[in-house]
Amino acid sequence: MAKTYWARRDFLKALGAAGLGLSLPSLWGCNSSRKTISSEKPNIVFILIDDLGWADVGCYGSRYYETPHIDQLAREGMKFTDGYAACAVCSPTRASILTGRYPARLGLTDWIRARFQGGKIPPDKKNPTEYVALPGKKLLCPPNPLWMELDEITLAEVLKKAGYVTAHIGKWHLGADDWYPDKQGFDYNIGGCDFGQPPTYFDPYCNQKQGCIPTLAPRQKGEYLTDRLAEEAVKFIRRHKDQPFFLYLAHYAVHTPIEGRPDLVAKYEQKEPTHQKNPKYAAMVEAVDQAVGRVMKVLEETGLTDKTIVFFTSDNGGLIPITSNKPLRSGKGYPYEGGIREPVIIRWPGKIPAGQECSIPISSIDYFPTICEAVGVELPSDRVIDGVSLLPLLTRGEPLKKRALFWHFPHYRGKDVVPYSIVRAGEWKLIKRYEGPTFELFNLKEDLSETTDLAATYPEKVKELDALLSRWLKEVGAKLPRPNPALKSSAEL
Repeated sequence: MAKTYWARRDFLKALGAAGLGLSLPSLWGCNSSRKTISSEKPNIVFILIDDLGWADVGCYGSRYYETPHIDQLAREGMKFTDGYAACAVCSPTRASILTGRYPARLGLTDWIRARFQGGKIPPDKKNPTEYVALPGKKLLCPPNPLWMELDEITLAEVLKKAGYVTAHIGKWHLGADDWYPDKQGFDYNIGGCDFGQPPTYFDPYCNQKQGCIPTLAPRQKGEYLTDRLAEEAVKFIRRHKDQPFFLYLAHYAVHTPIEGRPDLVAKYEQKEPTHQKNPKYAAMVEAVDQAVGRVMKVLEETGLTDKTIVFFTSDNGGLIPITSNKPLRSGKGYPYEGGIREPVIIRWPGKIPAGQECSIPISSIDYFPTICEAVGVELPSDRVIDGVSLLPLLTRGEPLKKRALFWHFPHYRGKDVVPYSIVRAGEWKLIKRYEGPTFELFNLKEDLSETTDLAATYPEKVKELDALLSRWLKEVGAKLPRPNPALKSSAEL
């Protein structure tokens, strides 16, 4: 099947644009045949993989991990080369998917600590408001919530009102008991709790420190968690095949602990490694791929393939050194492309032409408005929805209006990540750090691997993008880090 590819640089040429300035064409588009949308409400299957890197999939370049079902999904739909998570860690991205709003606007900018990690729920059930001081750190950081507030409107709530049956299967990580999926519009919650990672991937899914997954009863000792979640998804689809449904299949994989199914681990131990070389991680990736295959198979068996929009993506970049995100730089948690760029595939047979590849930058904030338009429901009118609907682009090839994309992570992470914000506008990307050297500037068209910092070469571009970023931070009410008065060295900031 022929593949149509309209890279943004070709679009610029078509308009006679030149140079590398911030000025963008007013519209961005990818080739696509025009399709008429049926009035019948489509089912929604949203598959979210945890920590899957951009380069962890065969159709995105991996030659070690084997993902035939995900690759087939890409051949049958549209693959985005410049798809992004709204954060380089999990909980904020998950909130952005469900609300269509930037994490900075929600005030949810880091991963949520589960109770076993010290995320104790206060008696008044109010999220913390005091800034956080870490030992020896120059900056006070904004507090991160312990849950996503219930007054946020989720995809599940919108779709449930539109007559959909809704199911969350897998990782939630947006709050404990009183903020579980069933409190946010989901009719079913299978496996979702405050855990950001499973105690183990093998039934009964328990360990001494963490306990057990409270919303997933043990069934068969040694059963693999990814397989179990796939089976639960298949059962849900079969049970509700005669009514519109929203299935949010949010796998715990491929997050730590790195535990692969033994048969698949043995397979990869015999395989020649590349820059990707961890057999256990490879086994986890293939198990996820098999789970995707099982969902696609049941859609076919129930006659729902053409009636279902399938979304496939990840919540942040791959964790290094467990995997390698090359040619992208770095990985999970970092402001570089390896931390925020994700595989994104969207399939809707008969509506989204097959075999499309699109280089227009999109973000996880865009799924909410896209799904709302696809099912014919209005966006909430009492709040800002930051994302834009991709439906005209996906189904009719209509271009998107120009826009910049933003990220805000006002926290420390590990030994070498300090608080930062990011803006991408066109091919330019500016990273702004709040401690140490302030700016890094990259041209992603010329330097996908972010090897050459151009901040000193293009000071006017830095100034321009910094002004754009500052306006956005103010507009969304982003909480910024502050100097730590307890450290004399803070006066140097």
